[in-house]
Amino acid sequence: MRIVIAPDSFKESLTAVEVADLIEEGIRRVFEDADIEKVPIADGGEGTVKAVISSTKGRTKEVEVTGPLGEKVVAEYGIIEDGETAIIEMAAASGLALIKDRSKRNPMITTTYGTGELIKDALGEGVRRIIVGIGGSATVDGGCGMAQALGVGFINGSGKEIGFGGGALKDLVRIDMSGLDPRIKDVEIIVASDVTNPLLGPQGAARVYGPQKGATPEMVEELERGLETLGAVIAKDIGIDVREMPGGGAAGGLGAGLVAFLGAKIRNGFELIAELCGLEDKIKSADLVVTGEGRMDRQTIKGKAPMGVAKMARKYGVPVIAICGSLAFEASLLYDRGIDAMDSSVTEPMTLEEAISRAPSLLIAAAERAMRMVRVGMGICSRLS
Repeated sequence: MRIVIAPDSFKESLTAVEVADLIEEGIRRVFEDADIEKVPIADGGEGTVKAVISSTKGRTKEVEVTGPLGEKVVAEYGIIEDGETAIIEMAAASGLALIKDRSKRNPMITTTYGTGELIKDALGEGVRRIIVGIGGSATVDGGCGMAQALGVGFINGSGKEIGFGGGALKDLVRIDMSGLDPRIKDVEIIVASDVTNPLLGPQGAARVYGPQKGATPEMVEELERGLETLGAVIAKDIGIDVREMPGGGAAGGLGAGLVAFLGAKIRNGFELIAELCGLEDKIKSADLVVTGEGRMDRQTIKGKAPMGVAKMARKYGVPVIAICGSLAFEASLLYDRGIDAMDSSVTEPMTLEEAISRAPSLLIAAAERAMRMVRVGMGICSRLS
């Protein structure tokens, strides 16, 4: 039996590479001699670099950059295709997971400056294409910090540079593009994103994602006003209107910032990463696909990696089993969208902390349970034939 394992990461617990390895261990407890191919997948969020590098045999580079709170952090990015393409996760430099103390999560002051530093380092590697995955951010600065690191000026009414964070956007009156790193014009910038939210409004960066990054209701309104100011100044000084652009609100407006300041194009994160990893060619020759993510619920339907895997597998009539950490009741909606069976690794009451600490053993056990059910089904089919 040929099995393709193509999971996403379990957020703040296991990388997609680790999830794939653990699922394989569970499978081999039942089907020891199965022909297994692991294709860790991502949609632009945390784990994207490791997923792509593991599938493409690229290399990684570590760089000291500015973290979301202005501290120094060591961030990693990938280089593939014989040095032609760089894969960057904004979460590695500007991600929420970097702020362990939840009381310090504050999008009024967090910055994407470190993401810009990663882009600048990749330019120094001579790449021709830079893919920026923009999930898992700690920021709502509209990508201004990223652009500041690459030489763009954001000027206030006194003619001075504004500070870091979404709270500083209200002071913006002018954008100076003259200092932008000239190497940008020779490089294709692609944004890998799994969301289509606009920059502004009820579904925008501040109101939907601000609270997840530590914003109070009062902060959300101030962030919204700051992004409104940013959108208006971008339209005035750059001649691009990103305010209603699908995907512009991703990563606290970094999607809009990458388009406005660097001329980036936004693509569906799963589709882009799957293309780089050659996932479709591997799925079409499989007998079974196993996917999964940390939690499967109504949000999974909206373009998350497991749904992309299921859609691809359905095209070739390959059955799909999903294994997750947490399984919501409404996840049953996924049965009509290409996922044939699901199981949760958590089978008894426990705290989130316990579930995370026990995640490896729980995931192995869940994969073994799923494969035992597969073996039962194979036995029934054999008897009926």
